[in-house]
Amino acid sequence: MPQVLDPARTRTIDEFIAELRLLKAWAGNPSITEITRRIHRDWRRAGRPRGEWPARSTVGNCFQLGRRRPNSDLLLAVVQALVGAEEAILSVWRQSLRAVLGEAEAAARVSAYDRLPAGPSVFVGRTDLVAQAENLLASGQGRPALALEGMTGVGKTSLALHLAHRLLAEERTDAPVLFANLRGSAPQGPPADPAAVLETFLRLLGTTGDRIPYALDARTALYRHLLAGTGALIVLDDAADAEQIRPLLPGTSGCRAVVTSRPTLTGLGDCERLPVPLLEPDDSVELLRATAGADRIASAIPAVEQIADLLGHLPLALSLIGRHMRDHPAWALGDYYREPLISLALEDGVRTALSASDARLPRGARRLLRLLALHPLQEIDAATAAALLGEPTVTAEQHLTTLTAAQLIECTVPGGYRLHPLVHAYAEERICIDEPATRIRQALGRLLEHGRSREGAVRLETRTLRTLRLPIPQQHAEADAEPTLLQQLHTGRVLAA
Repeated sequence: MPQVLDPARTRTIDEFIAELRLLKAWAGNPSITEITRRIHRDWRRAGRPRGEWPARSTVGNCFQLGRRRPNSDLLLAVVQALVGAEEAILSVWRQSLRAVLGEAEAAARVSAYDRLPAGPSVFVGRTDLVAQAENLLASGQGRPALALEGMTGVGKTSLALHLAHRLLAEERTDAPVLFANLRGSAPQGPPADPAAVLETFLRLLGTTGDRIPYALDARTALYRHLLAGTGALIVLDDAADAEQIRPLLPGTSGCRAVVTSRPTLTGLGDCERLPVPLLEPDDSVELLRATAGADRIASAIPAVEQIADLLGHLPLALSLIGRHMRDHPAWALGDYYREPLISLALEDGVRTALSASDARLPRGARRLLRLLALHPLQEIDAATAAALLGEPTVTAEQHLTTLTAAQLIECTVPGGYRLHPLVHAYAEERICIDEPATRIRQALGRLLEHGRSREGAVRLETRTLRTLRLPIPQQHAEADAEPTLLQQLHTGRVLAA
């Protein structure tokens, strides 16, 4: 069998069917009638009753894309009809089909409700952002939809629920409310299948199972028909991409949709996009006060401000550390310097969230993310990224664009990018695991040469070099003195060349 046929690489039903089509072509492209005849022959030999034998049209449907509940027994019978009784080949296709159907089953599991989850227990700041979101929903062109986009842990879901609860409280209507967790950035399992979400939504809107269409487009049409004129509020949390969201938007006058998404959603014409930024410094302190307790932080506000700075004003990390402060009264505020602070934030959830975004990156972008750990927390451009990678600048620009779209790096100015402190710390962890020391030395050499060619100071992450037990270049040796406690609190490393 040619190497181009590889059912093990398939991840979805459609990909498996596409591979099955290639197998049919490889087998000499027998007609559907001939494949049906072979299946009948095999099943007769196996003693299966004639009433179970498939019709020709049923066999033909095995090669159609867009199927959601395929007959695995029949699909394997088609494979056998094409390749014969070679158990080694059949075993590969059987295992691949099991994996694909497992993914499909997981995608069909939907968390959707006709009510909103409880709003956030603590919600601070965001006054201007909430007002902006409400204005965008109110001024939508008849079919308002709003996508809240931002990095992991920035508080998109909290904002969406806070906003949705405010809208319901202000209007006090009996309009339908629908909520779905789309699992777009879930660390395990596939994103929710929009057809499965629509099936649940249709049932919640009163449609009986026998009246729910099979095709995605037909379900979307019925969904929008039922929502027309109802003024429904739809909250779609943690979207994977625009393709998942598009059929779920109400698309009808008077209905509103609030979407949250880690990746940038493009191509949704009816949907306004609103970036969710990090908290302002004063709001970061207020979130720590609300989670840790006012008495816990009242004695040393400057130290609390330093902690918020080190956590990059990320709400998820601030909440985690605030709860740690509340639950560990023996820890003085001075104990929360960079190393334990970053470790606690990563250990308690930030690492898992970042890993989920990281896992969906193309290989080149993932490698760049790790190599950026060698660069300090300051702005980087495409030329410097290209030097780290050892690749052309245009390739580095593509990877930086990918990282920006995934909300793992921020575009601060045109051509300038910066990592969040916790993303940088995550990259420091991963580079020690995923990149061999030889390649890291090569990247450092290219970075130093790039600095010399630009006649600028070269700054390296000496903390990462120590972790890898790599020699620190001589020009950094004098600057690599033991940092003061204040320096540790701010950065934990020496950077100047």
